[in-house]
Amino acid sequence: MNMQLHDVLEAVPAAATTLHMSGLAVAGGDADNLVMKAYRLVKERYGERVPQLDIYLHKVIPMGAGLGGGSADGACMLRLLNDLCALKMEKKEMAELALQLGSDCPFFIYDTPQFATGRGEIMSPVDIDLSGYEIRVVCPGIHVSTAKAFGMITPRPAPYDLRQLTSLPVSEWRHHISNDFEEPVFAMHPELGDIKRQLYEQGAVFASMSGSGSAVYGIFRN
Repeated sequence: MNMQLHDVLEAVPAAATTLHMSGLAVAGGDADNLVMKAYRLVKERYGERVPQLDIYLHKVIPMGAGLGGGSADGACMLRLLNDLCALKMEKKEMAELALQLGSDCPFFIYDTPQFATGRGEIMSPVDIDLSGYEIRVVCPGIHVSTAKAFGMITPRPAPYDLRQLTSLPVSEWRHHISNDFEEPVFAMHPELGDIKRQLYEQGAVFASMSGSGSAVYGIFRN
């Protein structure tokens, strides 16, 4: 089934700040949602310049899929407030706030290809052009615990410097780029390995599990 794989976030002035959820169910209370945490961070810093809001979040990106849906929601809330309240925050300031939400949240402030080091918060831009390709994402409905996935890998030096991707044809990526999470996660869920294999059989020039899984994506020539 084809679908638009993005959440929708909107906010309007209100008498009291309330989060309204729709779409996929999200575990935990509203206070723990990264959208609300982002709102509180900005409210604490800018005070009355940030009004009370009715916040509407429609969830489409599945949880436990390695797609960073919750992190993106939190980062986008920072960007939304910056625009809505004319706070004039530079991306660096928003990224510093985003880091308080999670290690991968600053990425979604920049929203462009980045080479990440440290915990994922130290980034430098990478100029990758995929304009001649399309990306197909398969979400099999399997929830993979991020914490459990991290507990099953041993950090090791990358076999290839991803900063050099610009000089490597996409058709060669499969021979140089790997996701360390695939080995343990595929062992738990062999069907994910089958999905990756099927993407290659269907003509993908590169396929991989996304993050700690369970989504698997393929890059295809247009």
